Amino acid sequence: MTTESWVLLVALVDLSADTEAGQRYEDAVLALLDRHDGQLERRLRTGDGETEVHVIRFATRAGYEAFLADPDRAALRAELGDAAPTTRVLEVRDI
Repeated sequence: MTTESWVLLVALVDLSADTEAGQRYEDAVLALLDRHDGQLERRLRTGDGETEVHVIRFATRAGYEAFLADPDRAALRAELGDAAPTTRVLEVRDI
């Protein structure tokens, strides 16, 4: 796999609405990465436990798009409702 085919992401996840529920949701969603050729490279949490930073790599853009459209991911988010984390995703590259 060449680095040109990878999709590298940094996700900033705000868990403050319901920290425990948000962490459980993130655990479940991150477990779906494998089925889409995604890999969690780093998972970091702030000292107050309210924010996580994820570094995620997908082998292809198609894998990333399939992850976004995964019905299990959508169901988990719907189940959590207003307690679902707010996430900002940045597509990044190595320099």
